[in-house]
Amino acid sequence: MNDSLWVRSELVALAMTASQPVVALESGLLAHGLPYPINMEMVRSLEQQVMTHGATPATIAINAGRIHVGLTAAEMETLADGSAGPLARCSRRNLATVVASGGAGVTTIAGTMVVARLAGISLVATGAIGGVHLGQPFDISPDLTELGRIPLTVVCSGMKPFLDLANTRERLETNGVTLVGLGTDDLAPYFHEHSGAGVDLVVAEVAEIAEIMQQHQALGLSQALMVIIPVAAEHRIDKTSFMAAVSETIQQAERDGVRGGGTTNYMVRGLAKRLGPRVFAANHQILLENAALGAQIARAHQLLTYAK
Repeated sequence: MNDSLWVRSELVALAMTASQPVVALESGLLAHGLPYPINMEMVRSLEQQVMTHGATPATIAINAGRIHVGLTAAEMETLADGSAGPLARCSRRNLATVVASGGAGVTTIAGTMVVARLAGISLVATGAIGGVHLGQPFDISPDLTELGRIPLTVVCSGMKPFLDLANTRERLETNGVTLVGLGTDDLAPYFHEHSGAGVDLVVAEVAEIAEIMQQHQALGLSQALMVIIPVAAEHRIDKTSFMAAVSETIQQAERDGVRGGGTTNYMVRGLAKRLGPRVFAANHQILLENAALGAQIARAHQLLTYAK
């Protein structure tokens, strides 16, 4: 890693030097329309979950033209309160341009995977992945591309709920992404239980995922291992009302000409407007649970690695 381009936080550097488990987290929540300091508090709460469950969090972002793997409190505040300037949504496509311009940015899942791989981190925890957008078959998230060519473990609760689920599932299969459900046989869309799209294997224990992760790495596979965590019943939203809100928001997005990278933030705001604050509350709880399970998996994998 070129030190002029990269900054590893002290905690992340110490953990990696000691071969301790590290969980990469995306920084997109800092730019999802939540006001300061709520945006910062949400990201900090995810980091605390990771630490509570035995791993070191590495929130990934770009600040002043340098890629940060792990953020100090001051660095995160600079991004969260707007003093770092406009925040670009960064994936592989624009990482170099944001760095070259001395700019600031938050990472999508795709961007987080790219940086985590370069930094030597093997697991990412998030809420849900992007995919093929409903009614826009050529509007495809870079998440699917990176899942098909970066051999990390990605812990999530399925796909974002405003996607073409069947088409996204097909793309994952074509890209060779392994789908493992922890206590679920469904590639569940965010916020409700059933998508109708299945996983490749169902397991019951974190230790089983750690073993699959170990073999995935040993085989030298070049695609991701995606671990699906079912959304807890108390965080689900009635499918009928939720999909009605999704449909209304998509129609409004089409009228407003929203496409590409701006779609996710637009959809999140639209769903919150139609369904109320429970969307943000449920989203936060799902993220917390996935961060905790990501840490548990990373810890189990680390113990397995050094037991052999």
